[in-house]
Amino acid sequence: MITCLGDAFFPEVGVATVRLLQRLGIEVDFPKAQTCCGQPHFNSGFHDDACDLARHTIEVFDSEQMVVTPSGSCAAMVKLEYPALFHRDRTWKKRADDLAARTHELSDFLVNVLKCEDVGARYEGKATYHMSCHLRGLGLFREPECLLQRVKGLELIELERADECCGFGGSFAVRYPGISGAMVRDKATFIEKTGADVVIATDAGCLMNIAGYLRRKGSRVRALHLAEILG
Repeated sequence: MITCLGDAFFPEVGVATVRLLQRLGIEVDFPKAQTCCGQPHFNSGFHDDACDLARHTIEVFDSEQMVVTPSGSCAAMVKLEYPALFHRDRTWKKRADDLAARTHELSDFLVNVLKCEDVGARYEGKATYHMSCHLRGLGLFREPECLLQRVKGLELIELERADECCGFGGSFAVRYPGISGAMVRDKATFIEKTGADVVIATDAGCLMNIAGYLRRKGSRVRALHLAEILG
């Protein structure tokens, strides 16, 4: 599951994810009919529209295959919100539960399903890690760092208030640009304070927000997805 932000703005993350999974011996299928998971609609209160997109997504991924996505927010939408959306519809609730059980954020799949923390990756440089908010909802507190700590050549520097939101929050950044801008400014300050060359995240939304601010500021720090480091 590439996600819409991945498809539109970060296709290289999808490529890196596929390359990584194939290197680990996983056969990867990419359903071309996939679209948005419906999270923007859900977050904005348009639950009927979110249900329409959820039904489509459930149909597209209707198989016995595991679903891997390089996005904690989309994984959380499928795993946590899909079953709740259909709580009054027994048939779709069952199908939503099935997809939720088969869906995994990338680091979750690598560490907890494949039981693999060393994926054979190498990256020379200094990096710091920003924890995306939706990983907390999924209970994934250690998985990305476990993977990064085993990347050869990578010096991982602890980020102050690493688990604090970057301010993107999907439609939050649009509705409250002043608050969002202040939050990403704080995040960028902590990132630059580490002296790292790269900030790593697991969500395209965080990457877009943080990278955009760093670029406008003229910072030398690059923002990369976990898959780009591991792949």
